[in-house]
Amino acid sequence: MINNRYEKLVSVIIPTYNSQETIELCLNSIKRQTHSQIEIIVVDNHSRDETVEIAKRYGRVYLKGPERCVQRNFGAREAKGKYLLFIDSDMELSPRVIDKCIKKMEKHKLGGIIIPEISIGKGYWARCKALERICYHGDDAIEAARFFTRETFFKVNGYDENLVAADDWDLSQRVKKSGFSIGRISCLIKHHEGTLSLVRTMKKKYLYGQTISRYIKKHRNEIRKQFNPLRRAYFKNWKKLAKDPFHTLGFIVMKLCEFGAGGAGFIKSKWGR
Repeated sequence: MINNRYEKLVSVIIPTYNSQETIELCLNSIKRQTHSQIEIIVVDNHSRDETVEIAKRYGRVYLKGPERCVQRNFGAREAKGKYLLFIDSDMELSPRVIDKCIKKMEKHKLGGIIIPEISIGKGYWARCKALERICYHGDDAIEAARFFTRETFFKVNGYDENLVAADDWDLSQRVKKSGFSIGRISCLIKHHEGTLSLVRTMKKKYLYGQTISRYIKKHRNEIRKQFNPLRRAYFKNWKKLAKDPFHTLGFIVMKLCEFGAGGAGFIKSKWGR
């Protein structure tokens, strides 16, 4: 049961690892929120840079690993808020995100809320990724909730600590299957990609492919929509893609490479050594 003085408290939980380049921007965006009742909880996986020193100036810092799902669940258990917001250390909140989430959740009695993201980065591939992310706005198959009531989060047992990939999709699916509704707001999160390379994104998808089997077993009915290379979102946003053919071409190349890398990782997890 939530203490009355925590009735409007929002606990923002951030897993970190060697995040000194972006963590201060992230934490400052939380401090600039129009909603004032916020606690910041940083759960760091033993960073070797200045992440912990920076984070200590803004909120409580804990050391915990080895993966972000473990870090998030640990942070949730330490949290005092009625509401839980999970973000990454390279994310920047627009000033009214938390206020809008609370109002939306209380008005419609929701269990979770999707906050749309836009990508910010340097270089050609980062701009291709930004174009891709815009296509997903409003697509429930791709976007996942990251703002929850405390009650909802613990009722579904939080993040699955056996997942490395698709953990956010998994949580959203379990929230919906438990009878809670998920809504969305229009305020944005900026996702700072840095200088994104094609090789880097392929390595990430390869790793995810190696660990995706558990998610597939849990949510077979959602796989076709989420892993379909010809997603409805692309056709729905064809005008946006047509206006920027230079980056649309790169976006197509990037997706083909990502699907190939993810598939290779999946095959290795099944039949490789």
